Amino acid sequence: MSLTLRDATLADLSAITEIYRESVLNGVATYEITPPSEAEMRSRFETIISNGYPYVVALDGSGVIVGYAYASAFRTRTAYRFLVEDSIYLAPDARGKGAGKALLAHLVERCTELGFRQMVAVIGGAHPASIAVHRSAGFEHQGTMKATGFKHGRWLDTAIMQLALGDGQASDPPEDVYPDSLYRG
Repeated sequence: MSLTLRDATLADLSAITEIYRESVLNGVATYEITPPSEAEMRSRFETIISNGYPYVVALDGSGVIVGYAYASAFRTRTAYRFLVEDSIYLAPDARGKGAGKALLAHLVERCTELGFRQMVAVIGGAHPASIAVHRSAGFEHQGTMKATGFKHGRWLDTAIMQLALGDGQASDPPEDVYPDSLYRG
């Protein structure tokens, strides 16, 4: 599949909302049960980009958005400010064709450039394809939380994977990279 990756814009929110809607209704990557409105997706998008995190879309050869990904705060406590969580969602027709791998590689590169030191994947349903994509990018399995979600009439496990970015823990991070106002306590 021929792909183009670029920063997401407000004009992309209709396609992003539809991709997420399908994942909420039919998948286990998210534990949301009711798809959020486009207005809610806009609010989430604006929060992520206003805090300086990358949010990107993947377009197929005809210019149709087939997936999106973003990095965001894992937790809002100050000590977590060098750790990001990735999220990737794909249209059904784009799954298994390299779009997720391309989006993840792009996020890893961007977050490394931004000075983050660790990236974590919280994989709903311990989905094997998502685990494989993250493993191919160098993520290591850190654990599985059993029966953490109940969706589609069944209990779901959550896999946790992690990747060191840049120097990782080999050196102290610069203290002035992320404003404390972004975090609590």
